[in-house]
Amino acid sequence: MTDPTDPTGPADATDPVLDAVVRERRHLLNLAYRLLGSLAEAEDAVQETYARWYAMSREQQEAIESPGAWLTRVASRVCLDVLGSARARRERYVGEWIPEPVPGGTEWLAGVAAPRAAGPGAGGDAADPAERVTLDESVSMAFLVVLEEMTPAQRVALILHDVFAYSFTEVAAVTGRTPAACRELASAARRRLRQARPASAEAGFYPAAQAALVRDFKQAWQAHDVKALVALLDPAAVFTADGGGLAPAALHPIHGAAEIARFVVEVSQHQRRTATLVERLVNGRPGLLVRIGGETAAVYAFDVAEDRITRIWAVRNPLKLRAWAQG
Repeated sequence: MTDPTDPTGPADATDPVLDAVVRERRHLLNLAYRLLGSLAEAEDAVQETYARWYAMSREQQEAIESPGAWLTRVASRVCLDVLGSARARRERYVGEWIPEPVPGGTEWLAGVAAPRAAGPGAGGDAADPAERVTLDESVSMAFLVVLEEMTPAQRVALILHDVFAYSFTEVAAVTGRTPAACRELASAARRRLRQARPASAEAGFYPAAQAALVRDFKQAWQAHDVKALVALLDPAAVFTADGGGLAPAALHPIHGAAEIARFVVEVSQHQRRTATLVERLVNGRPGLLVRIGGETAAVYAFDVAEDRITRIWAVRNPLKLRAWAQG
């Protein structure tokens, strides 16, 4: 029997409303992942959104002028609720919590639906493009980590307005606040971003340069060359691992190039089985996979500034590596 809440099946070509609803799934997943930092939670939020759509009668569905706008609003509200409860859960998390990494990058940027007009004021909040976060930046690990420091309302306002270009009138319909209040929320979120991510860090990002640094890091790691690793790391670099209590990982961030280099080499030398390092795009940026016995044991994401590695995020929690099962 077909599950009526599952939008992933083929759309009914004879039903334009259903077809439009089904085609929103990728947009909703893009949105929910950025809001929650977890692919599993994003999929649950999208499923809940569709469940609410299909729980309505046909008459109620047909009365909705823009199903896409309705789905976005509901998905955003579901995510807002999840963010509120996630804060308490993450306080009980074993060790450091890192957003769930996703393979590649382009598939998460493709198919993002355009914003929908929502009455007076819609589309009238266009900010200076320099004040907006790009879709490419918004999926990077560095950006998602900063989002974790924001309040749920700030996060929703920033993502909906700056990333997906929804008006503050539309954002207000999600948060239950006034458009002016939502404008302030987004402004506060941008200040947090600027403080944590200097403009020079993003402006100086070159994929080829990061790929070269990551490749050199991989080679130095495989050679157990502490000196070479130190030369690749910023003196104030930070290494953060996430095992979630389910895999061995440093419980606290490691600071400093020398300390990180020694730690990485020590871990590598104590591997019971040979680890294979594989270069892969992690959230759209060059990163590394650690594969042991044919399984993905860790995903490494990097942040780079001025030709040095400044941040390393090592995700070892197996629940966050399901999307990497095939390596």
